[in-house]
Amino acid sequence: MAATRTVFETYSRRLFPPLPWTWTSFAELLEATDERGYVTNYVPLLGHHAVRIAVLGMSDRAPDAGELEMMRSFVREAVEAGVVGLSTGLIYPPGLFATTDEIVALVDALPADSLYATHMRGEGPQVMRSIAEALEIGERTGRQVQISHLKTAGRAAWGAMPRAIELIDAARERGLDVRHDVYPYTAGSTMLTAILPPWFQEGGDREVLRRLETPSDVARLREDLSAPSDTWENFVVGAGWDGIVVASSGSHTHDGLSIAEIASRRGDGPLSALIHVLRSENLQASMVVHHMSEDDLIVALRHPFTMVGSDGLPPGVGGKPHPRTYGTFPRILARFSRELGILQLAEAVRRMTSLPAATFGLADRGVIAPGMAADIVVFDPARIRDAATFEDSTASPEGIASVVLNGQIVVADGDYVGPRSGRRLGRAHRS
Repeated sequence: MAATRTVFETYSRRLFPPLPWTWTSFAELLEATDERGYVTNYVPLLGHHAVRIAVLGMSDRAPDAGELEMMRSFVREAVEAGVVGLSTGLIYPPGLFATTDEIVALVDALPADSLYATHMRGEGPQVMRSIAEALEIGERTGRQVQISHLKTAGRAAWGAMPRAIELIDAARERGLDVRHDVYPYTAGSTMLTAILPPWFQEGGDREVLRRLETPSDVARLREDLSAPSDTWENFVVGAGWDGIVVASSGSHTHDGLSIAEIASRRGDGPLSALIHVLRSENLQASMVVHHMSEDDLIVALRHPFTMVGSDGLPPGVGGKPHPRTYGTFPRILARFSRELGILQLAEAVRRMTSLPAATFGLADRGVIAPGMAADIVVFDPARIRDAATFEDSTASPEGIASVVLNGQIVVADGDYVGPRSGRRLGRAHRS
């Protein structure tokens, strides 16, 4: 599968820093990461993209019976290696090419007490159908469902969070074990190519770059980006060109600038500016998208089953990444607990500790008690705050005195002192 391996490696460069690809299986990957060690604790999930690319590349078609069984065998292999479940990114290629039936077949290959986590198919006008699909997969397979970074994105979807929560609660009342998480910002972040519609993304990097140079494809792209869609996530309609900011790129020429600003500097239109960035950076660029309402975020935070997660992208690519990687958890404690009073302090801590530990089946984590693992953050409730901003996005938080990880002090007097004391953890039970 040398060809599909190349597709996967090339695709990963849109978000990840360069990696030495020395592994060919999930077991070998975990061996490599175990040997390197972990800065934090790590609970691995198997990515659907890796499984699909290994068998189908970036093709927009359903697997035949033999290909689907091969994909299921990869799921079983990864479970044997140590994953606790399967995750999907159905808003991105090649996940967006997969049918619900395909996902059901792969989730069904997991052990009964495993977890299905999903970045849903759409978070704007499609959000209700996307939630319904996630719930359907859980109900058809009997597996626990985790809806990752629940949001209602784009102005057309603002105000829809109460209905989204109602759908999830109704499924829980029917007996489905479904949970969700949020991050405390009104901007998201992902690869810049996510702006492109599904048809534009088939075939991988070479085909995308070819289409960016083909006038008829560019004309069709212009038309698609100008109108709302109920079948795919149109970030341009949801955020506007001024709300889409290049976070990091290979050359770092455009980092921190919106597509509208790049267009103005070039004396060109925004679509031409986008095409210029994608072509000149060989598709290796990420973006920050300002397209959410804090009112919807607050509705989600008030719900007792809402966990907090950063959804942070891998560090090491430079530029101006989303501040959530450095600021998520202090921001909950500062803005949404201390300042706005949305969550009481103890409840805010629960959303970041015992609730996610129980959800992911980490039996010895999440609370301070005899016999539990010593994972402890010592902070000043009156001083803790996130210092990272969209302009200075890697600033360390304030008000954290020390961090103990697996019994080892790794932060002292606010400074990281190491060593790598994190561990790869497994799922002990379903709670």
